[in-house]
Amino acid sequence: MLLLLDNAATVGQVRPLLPGGGNSLVVVTSRSRLSGLAVRDGARRLTLGTLPEAEAIALLRAVTSGYRPDDDPAKLAELARLCARLPLALRIAAERAASHPHMRLDDLIADLRDESALWDALSTGDHEEDDAVRTVFAWSYRALSQPAARLFRLLGLHPGPEFGLQAAAALAQLTTNRARQLLDDLVGAHLVEQIAPDRYQFHDLLRAYAVDQAQLEEPAEERKAALRRVLDWYLRAADAAQGWIKPTELRVPLGEPEPGAPPTPVFADYNAAVDWSEREHINLLPMVRAAVSAGFDQLTWQLTEALWHALAPTSSVADWLELGRIGLAAAERSDDPAAQVRLLTSLGMACRAVNRLDESLRCHQQALEVCRASGDRLGAADSLNLIGLVHLNRRELTVATRHFEQAMAVFREEGNAYLAATTLSNLATTHFNAGRLAEADATVEEALAAHRALGNERGVGNILRLCAELRREQGQIEEALRSAQEALDIALGLRGHRLEGYWLLTLANAQQSATHFADALTSYQRSATLHRRLADRSREALAWRGVGETYQRLDRADEAVSFHRQAAAVHEELADAWNQALELECLGAALSVDDPAAARPHWAHALRLLEPYDDPRAARTRERIERRAAGGGQ
Repeated sequence: MLLLLDNAATVGQVRPLLPGGGNSLVVVTSRSRLSGLAVRDGARRLTLGTLPEAEAIALLRAVTSGYRPDDDPAKLAELARLCARLPLALRIAAERAASHPHMRLDDLIADLRDESALWDALSTGDHEEDDAVRTVFAWSYRALSQPAARLFRLLGLHPGPEFGLQAAAALAQLTTNRARQLLDDLVGAHLVEQIAPDRYQFHDLLRAYAVDQAQLEEPAEERKAALRRVLDWYLRAADAAQGWIKPTELRVPLGEPEPGAPPTPVFADYNAAVDWSEREHINLLPMVRAAVSAGFDQLTWQLTEALWHALAPTSSVADWLELGRIGLAAAERSDDPAAQVRLLTSLGMACRAVNRLDESLRCHQQALEVCRASGDRLGAADSLNLIGLVHLNRRELTVATRHFEQAMAVFREEGNAYLAATTLSNLATTHFNAGRLAEADATVEEALAAHRALGNERGVGNILRLCAELRREQGQIEEALRSAQEALDIALGLRGHRLEGYWLLTLANAQQSATHFADALTSYQRSATLHRRLADRSREALAWRGVGETYQRLDRADEAVSFHRQAAAVHEELADAWNQALELECLGAALSVDDPAAARPHWAHALRLLEPYDDPRAARTRERIERRAAGGGQ
């Protein structure tokens, strides 16, 4: 495989992406020397010079073709020299020449020379070509109309690497139509690149130039006001997206919009909201960092919370963790207990999603304390439910059941049908995990009816997943396949990669039980890939277990052993004793095909790991492993 890592800033960006072995080739481009790659990683450095004069002139002619066919090659060579023969500078200069077809090239060159004084204060003097590029930028910038020049420099204040039309309008307090006209001018001058309809980005050198111009020409108060305007616009846009993506979650309280702000986006449907969230994902962390750096604490926590609920279902929760910590610190500085509970709750949920269970538990317990101190009974019950989920993940089933029952009693008393149904689903999962199938069956039916009555697709899908696992254990394989497929269809409709990855595990388990081994392997592989992207190593390892079990049933024991070893190592690293024990059982079964003696230490280790568990499923698992160990077989 050939990997191209373009425009790397540091060695630290490159090193995690280097292959660990094999014959792959990596090409890294950078404006830095990245000496550490040569010293530690065996990289061969190739320094690229500027374009040769003939190629630089050819580039100028390619852009001006049809506008200035009679330019003197010697004059073009002079223009190329002033541009340091760098492609970006050459294209900008050529565009300027093409837009003035009747102006003599001598006059254009004289204009370019005159602009060099504008950069005296900014030039480092270290690189002649840097000064030349800056000269060309200044040349193009001075040719802009005053409104276009103002928009250009304010766009340098946009925190993210790309921006949409409405964000640009918010920055400069323009109507969207006027902003589009001015952006067209900037695109025509090659100062901004259009990458999609109403979507733009800077070359990073031009962004630096725009920032410099904003600092030179815009008062500090106006720069701060422009930043606040665009952050406020993103907050309102995220809130609008949340209305479709997570409509049942509490919305962030919003005041009046900034004066002259463009209209808040109105999304036509769920997919439009998700599309927006996916496009803007690249801007989330820069936005929150910019807000906190500017001292906007309230806006920081509001933006963080809104972005949590507007997070694209295709995104990794891990991407939000840094935002969550920044937002929580801002909420604490704001001395706003309700805001603190919001951020603690969201951060706890994010940590649980990436298996940071200790941190998740601390967050929810702290939120519970704040809610109880302020008399927020419903908030306290929500925290109890979420604490129960952490205990469920740890397979502390008795403790989890107690928390779910306490929370559900409050939800029902307070008349919150949605949270009551959600907690009932958690209780059903607890019964199933404990092996209490009769209680699980009854609770599943009640929860499914509740979620269907509420029109809660996620809730319906989650219960259908559990129903499929339950039916599979009861030997009703066709019913399990139907329920799992229905759940997966819901996940696909919601474009939820986390839901899809998890529910694919259930479909794959049912496919394996139905002896549809090829389908099962495809489902397990897709699940593992999704969970790897989402940084959920636990569920990725569960997919590996399924692959190992399937290979075992296909009489491919060696391959089964490999997958079970990998999965067992992950569960051990995550301190997940239950799943490690199940994996060791499977590993022993695969090893026993050729060497029963090699299996026994793994089964013995599994039994030691299972000692703390006293539920019916754990008892049955111990009995099964003991029989295997006694019989020396599968």
